[in-house]
Amino acid sequence: MNRSVAVGTLRWCWAPVGLILSLPRSPQGRMELLGAVLLAASLLGTTAWGAQAPWPDEPSHTCFFQTLGSPDSEFCRGDLEVIYPQLGDVGCSYIPQCHQYRWRISREWGSPRVRYPRADKSKKYVLVLVDPDAPSRANPKNRFWRHWLLADVRGTDLRTGDLKGRVLTDYVRPTPPPRSGYHRYQLRLYEQPDGQHIALSPEELLSLGAWAMESFVERFRLGSPVASTQFLTKHHED
Repeated sequence: MNRSVAVGTLRWCWAPVGLILSLPRSPQGRMELLGAVLLAASLLGTTAWGAQAPWPDEPSHTCFFQTLGSPDSEFCRGDLEVIYPQLGDVGCSYIPQCHQYRWRISREWGSPRVRYPRADKSKKYVLVLVDPDAPSRANPKNRFWRHWLLADVRGTDLRTGDLKGRVLTDYVRPTPPPRSGYHRYQLRLYEQPDGQHIALSPEELLSLGAWAMESFVERFRLGSPVASTQFLTKHHED
């Protein structure tokens, strides 16, 4: 069970594991944080400093979301949402270490819900999830590592976030190697040309790593993404 409330530009969610905050990037927004904590806590019937949790046997501490700064934030365009359990929309954010979220996203959770409220109900789309930082951002010799590829995704499904497209690459959880730093996990949504059958070549099927994503996009004339977003995470023990 989740309870949420919006206070100014902040996003709050009291999940079964605690209070989740989405921090603003602006200094003014951060200065408003303390007052917002008090207001949100009063609305939720608790406080953020270890007062009694609203449900028995649940921890009552705060988990902070950090949003991406420039230049990484510039990749996020078009209101594309990527939604994981407990975390909600992680677009344009770092995955926090608290509550084992980095472990869960790499070992426990399956594919996220992906929602695009602007999707054209009459269109189909192609969704791509890649890691451009494999094996590390400093040495991305295996970019773009393919983590998920769907074609024939209906606009009606994108509006709800329950995708039923044709799977070209099964979802592979984000698994950054130890001591490789933060990895970007990038989602790109393309409008699929009418009548176009999207498929991977026999060579592309042999490996997930070092995928020539640009060639794939050009081959099927997908053009520029209609929306894109990314989240950053690193190995859960780092």
